[in-house]
Amino acid sequence: MTSLPAEAGKKKLGLLIDLDTCVGCHACATNCKEWNTSGHSGPLTDINAYQAEQRGVWFNRIFTYEAGGCGPDGKTVHFPKNCLHCEFPECVTVCPTGASYKRAEDGIVLVDAEKCIGCKLCSWACPYGAREYDEIEGVMKKCTLCIDKIYNENLAVEERVPACVSTCPSNARHFGDFADPESNVSKLSRERGGFQLMPETGYQPVSRYLPPREENRVSKTEPVSLARLTEASGAGGKGGKKAQAGKFLNWVDSVLSR
Repeated sequence: MTSLPAEAGKKKLGLLIDLDTCVGCHACATNCKEWNTSGHSGPLTDINAYQAEQRGVWFNRIFTYEAGGCGPDGKTVHFPKNCLHCEFPECVTVCPTGASYKRAEDGIVLVDAEKCIGCKLCSWACPYGAREYDEIEGVMKKCTLCIDKIYNENLAVEERVPACVSTCPSNARHFGDFADPESNVSKLSRERGGFQLMPETGYQPVSRYLPPREENRVSKTEPVSLARLTEASGAGGKGGKKAQAGKFLNWVDSVLSR
């Protein structure tokens, strides 16, 4: 099994996603796919791209469903999901070859394709469903926070952000160092009550979410059923994957209706 860095680095890079301003346009997913298909973990392959039963590798996925019932309490909820680059990622510790690892210098969790044997243990260990299996390459892939972009000195400083952040038209996605209390993501998280996703796992996700503002939160009068959420999000799968989707979507409902 793989061990984590003995000491945490000075940086904890991650994303802060604003659930109040995300409009579910999928621009983040599209630009992520475009950038990363020729990037560090590329290609992000597709199967039956223009036919029935389409499937492929996506580092960003957006869950969209209706909550709050009909009338004034109704609300369309968009919930983007990608790797959260946990402080204690179980996906790393279960990897039998050391292919999954967490960088000490900035906390980013990556996969070394040369070592990956495609056993999928990491995908079963991740409760957020953030791991992707590339059927063509036969290896696991995941969000890299666009390391080939954020450290690219040929780009202007303001352009050194993940592709999903640079393309978001509603400014719902923010990138920065959570270890720095004065960074933009740390300040926003404090001001708006940023949440970790499913903190009960103990994995301590670095990336966080901003809840809807009080006036925009959905009503508690009609809780959203797990079956409807799972169907709307496209989640499901078999065995543990369905259970993971259930836990994730239950957490979403609890945040949006509290």
